[in-house]
Amino acid sequence: TFQNIRLFQNLSAVENVMIGRHVRTKAGVFGAVFRDKRTLAEEAAIEKRAYELLDYVGVAKRANDLAKHLAYGDQRRLEIARALATEPKLLALDEPAAGMNATETRDLKRLLEDIRRDGITILLIEHDMKLVMNVCDRVLVLDYGKKIAEGTAAVVQNDPTVIAAYLGGEVTLDVKAAK
Repeated sequence: TFQNIRLFQNLSAVENVMIGRHVRTKAGVFGAVFRDKRTLAEEAAIEKRAYELLDYVGVAKRANDLAKHLAYGDQRRLEIARALATEPKLLALDEPAAGMNATETRDLKRLLEDIRRDGITILLIEHDMKLVMNVCDRVLVLDYGKKIAEGTAAVVQNDPTVIAAYLGGEVTLDVKAAK
């Protein structure tokens, strides 16, 4: 997903997810034009999976609403549903918590934990360090594009170079307390 929301604003939530699923379709141009039995069955399966993914990310009640009418947090989750429709092994998320309030970020954290539990690797690019420290097994910290630390959340959060670069002094964060 992208740092800035990139949805089809004038399509419904379910249609946005279905678009993500179409990269996995088998029907070619012939099926799309003539709408044969196999193509119709595949389209029905895509729609069913789209509804399942909307439920998974917590936006099922808004499935038929236009994307532009969804709340910001719902739009973010819709983007994730569309990405999940591609059946990724690795899900790259660029600043998914950007612009979210505390409640939306908490919901995002739970969703990311569910995605991980379901066996999908997540590459998370994020400035919300509380989210990063609570979701990620490994953390790589950049400062002006240069790697300054890498390791577990516990190791990275107490790295003096990271503290100096991001907090400007000596601070010890408690990952467990942040949860």
